[in-house]
Amino acid sequence: MSANGDEAFKVVPVRHVGQWIGMVVLALFIAMFVHTLFSKIPSGARVCHRVSGRYVCHAQFKWRFGWNVIFHYFTNGEILRGLVVTLELTALAMIAGIVLGIIVAIMRLSHNRLMSGVAWTYTWAFRGTPVYVQLLLWSFIAFLYPSFAIGIPFTHVYLFHFNSNNVFIPFTAAVVALGLNEGAYFSEIVRSGIIAVDEGQSEAAISLGMTRGQTLRLVVLPQAMRVIIPPTGNEVISMLKTTSLVVVAGVVELLGAVTNIYGETYQIMPMLLLASLWYLIVSTVLSIGQFYVERHFSRGALRTAPPTPIQRMRRDLRGIASKYRTKRGVQVGVGS
Repeated sequence: MSANGDEAFKVVPVRHVGQWIGMVVLALFIAMFVHTLFSKIPSGARVCHRVSGRYVCHAQFKWRFGWNVIFHYFTNGEILRGLVVTLELTALAMIAGIVLGIIVAIMRLSHNRLMSGVAWTYTWAFRGTPVYVQLLLWSFIAFLYPSFAIGIPFTHVYLFHFNSNNVFIPFTAAVVALGLNEGAYFSEIVRSGIIAVDEGQSEAAISLGMTRGQTLRLVVLPQAMRVIIPPTGNEVISMLKTTSLVVVAGVVELLGAVTNIYGETYQIMPMLLLASLWYLIVSTVLSIGQFYVERHFSRGALRTAPPTPIQRMRRDLRGIASKYRTKRGVQVGVGS
């Protein structure tokens, strides 16, 4: 009984039956996946041993996913060189795409009809055609323009000119194609981030005597970064995977190196799984970097920064430990 004569009541935790059923089903599927992941199957060959004067034969087994082949070629020189080319393509294409995307986004938001029209046409053209086709076009650009020249328009006065085949080698053509395509997509990311900033911020900056350039650089873009950063991280990871298409241009990156090896060894599935593992490893590293960059730019919008994975793990472990230290049912009285 409580002090005012009411009966004390017992707090009973809610039983989440649906969650327990879902957990059992998921645990079953995870166990089945792990089992098939590390299972062995007959290789089709038989091994015979002579025992007590007679031969005893049994089937020879191999890893279903070819783990022995994967670990044998995991740090192969050709694989690592292809990985380096993939990282170079990703970095150069993203740098070109980010710079170009910022310029195009500012042009789209310009009050000048010509500038906004040109920016819209560029975005329309490069977003509307497959990147695979663009890679092929830049690989064979010499058919359209055997040479490029920079000089006075509509005259024969050239400052310098160069042969297309000497400049647009496979690697350069791939960087140009991926960079131009990324610039079209990134311009929309930047434009959406700029539009998300309240117009009052720009009006306040202009009232303080700032120019439009200073307002954009010092007021608008820093606030827009909170909107721009998350999709930018996704674009970097997407670009990492898109570089696998440059094999059509003759660039031997990670997938190209894997293709060359399984063309000689006929170990197709293990080598494709090897490429997938390397893509997953690099994507995981990029995702971790993206998380901390987003956490940095969210400080002005959130009272407390999002917890890091280590902090979340510690909190979960403390929560699990506390359940063993406390009783599930607690007597609670109204008043004392």
